[in-house]
Amino acid sequence: MKYVLAIDQGTTGTTTLLLDEKLSIISRGYAEVAVSYPKDGWVEQNPGDIWESVRKSIVACLEGYDPSRIAAIGITNQRETTILWSRTTGKPIAPAIVWQCRRTAGMCEDLKEAGHEELFRASTGLVLDPYFSGTKVAWILREKAPDPSDTAFGTVDSYLLYRLTGGRVHATEPSNASRTLLFNINSLSWDPALADILGVPMEILPEVKPSATTFGYTEGLDFLPDGIPVAGILGDQQAALFGQGAFTEGEAKCTYGTGAFLLMNTGTRPVGSTSGLITTVAWQVEGMPAYYALEGSSFIAGAAVQWLRDGLGLIRSSAEVEELAATVPDSGGVIFVPALAGLGAPHWRPDARGLFWGMTRATTAGHLARAVLEGIAFQIYDLLDAMRRDSWVDLRDLRVDGGAARNNLMMQFQADILGIDVVRPKNLETTAFGVGLLAGYGAGLFSDFKELKTKIGIDRTFSPAMENSMVEAQIKRWHTALQKA
Repeated sequence: MKYVLAIDQGTTGTTTLLLDEKLSIISRGYAEVAVSYPKDGWVEQNPGDIWESVRKSIVACLEGYDPSRIAAIGITNQRETTILWSRTTGKPIAPAIVWQCRRTAGMCEDLKEAGHEELFRASTGLVLDPYFSGTKVAWILREKAPDPSDTAFGTVDSYLLYRLTGGRVHATEPSNASRTLLFNINSLSWDPALADILGVPMEILPEVKPSATTFGYTEGLDFLPDGIPVAGILGDQQAALFGQGAFTEGEAKCTYGTGAFLLMNTGTRPVGSTSGLITTVAWQVEGMPAYYALEGSSFIAGAAVQWLRDGLGLIRSSAEVEELAATVPDSGGVIFVPALAGLGAPHWRPDARGLFWGMTRATTAGHLARAVLEGIAFQIYDLLDAMRRDSWVDLRDLRVDGGAARNNLMMQFQADILGIDVVRPKNLETTAFGVGLLAGYGAGLFSDFKELKTKIGIDRTFSPAMENSMVEAQIKRWHTALQKA
């Protein structure tokens, strides 16, 4: 019996899955990792804490199992979080700057005013925003002034690979590299012109390898034997796309977490967006062309349910929101705009604010709860509508995952307003599962993508049931409320 070890290093913790040869999950491990907020808008982590959470989660996952049977390791990770470390000592040069950190907002504005925005957009598929890694790297280099010849930069995947291989491998892959503002998604290589604008020396950048290949082998660890190949790496949202079996052009998934992330596979060509989305690399398998995706993100999804719980006290646990929403047949005309942290794609309005609209004396807590769930779904409608405009693809269905995808009421409403089937897999941990699939493929355990697709079980399909006239009225009310926000 051979195993695949899938490491999912997230912002608040690390999940590790052990998969057998049939890609069934046979064990899990989890360890939290601390996040610090030293100043307003600053978000940091200790790279040592990130590594320790990985070690603990692997140890917990492997309890009772023989690690010598692990045939491959896969890594998926929080994407834009930025780490610099010394090549000589392996020690971090500064705290990791987390993807949520806004400290380089001024730097991004300066780059826009200098006329660089269109170049970055055309080369990287991204917008100039502190969300991405490039300005974070520039900030650390400016503040800490390390010796470039002794400095290594990486997103979290690259740092974990370095640690797992005993410091022998400094590498990444295209899905993570494409989130840095330094990687040209057309040539699939680091872009010297962009690095020069940001003041980032080329020698600190990791080697870029395909997402599914042998990156290196474990060495010098006290919790894993030497010689296990790291055979697959993907950024977390791309891993979820892969884990949903969205291997062909026009297939899409939405992950409902704290925020919501919608990705659509656009095939082997990058599709530029004129509708407020970003273009990203989905994955690249060794010996094959890279696949690309359009991506849109909503800042608030599950966080709105947490706000109902913690801010308004309408529910005691997030799981209770569906029961409360089901006490009424509809939202009673109430619309909720989840702009609690501004609006992300496709609107990009940081000044927008959340609101309930359409309340009367007849409005109950059930109406508010239902409106919150519907507001999350309306955001996905706008993202998917933008994707249709950019790609000219009409989706047949939308695959869903993440904690909020368990909510049957919201998934049915999502299907109703999108007018397509919403497909929920049996396994909602598609991020870790996806990189497990990829690593198994990279290690040669599976022969083709068709075989991988057979490993993905469907829990339930939600089909549209609302009349078109009702859908049109709902969307019109949503956009009216959106303008007010």
